[in-house]
Amino acid sequence: MRMGARPSIREQIQRVRVEAIVASVNRLLATKGYDAMTVDEVAAEAGLAKASLYKLFPSKEELAGAAMVGVLDRALAFVDGLRAQAAEAAASGQPLRAIDQLQAVTRWAMLTQLEGEMPSLPAQNSSLSASLQANEAYMDRLIALSNRLSTWITEAQTRGQLNPGLPPDLVLYTLFARACDPVVALLKDSGQYTPAQIVDWVTSTTFDGLGGRSA
Repeated sequence: MRMGARPSIREQIQRVRVEAIVASVNRLLATKGYDAMTVDEVAAEAGLAKASLYKLFPSKEELAGAAMVGVLDRALAFVDGLRAQAAEAAASGQPLRAIDQLQAVTRWAMLTQLEGEMPSLPAQNSSLSASLQANEAYMDRLIALSNRLSTWITEAQTRGQLNPGLPPDLVLYTLFARACDPVVALLKDSGQYTPAQIVDWVTSTTFDGLGGRSA
């Protein structure tokens, strides 16, 4: 397509198909996980013939990779929105705390999970994990997100908002884990608590510990 030219009808149809496929994969990864998800299920949920699906995504790994790239794009957009708010607040003389930014990201990740839109993280030794490590788009976004969060982690530790004795990587991985925390799913499945309660409680235990700040 030429620079500035409007996409053709065929290109628009293909983009809609890709978006439908990725959305279907995302839901299946969130509800069933990678191992249980099948290409047949993706095709059925996206409303496409399996052959048409394979023309766009030749393998199950590529399907999952597209969904993981998509969720990282959403996470980066959310984080960049927070950074823009922080810049505006700093310019007005009311800087935002790094710990508040980290908590906002954690809350967003858990709400996304509760809405059934957060793919489960792949097991470290799985075929999906190996495929993602070879996926440049995925790795570029993962590194970008890690760098943004690490900046806030370092600042929060420097200002005493987070335990400075903890390795920054441990803090980063802990925050990533909240996106697929089984505690969130178990509390949701119990039917006893609202999403707001679940997010508040898990955020509190993540940043304050089970004993709380006053313990």
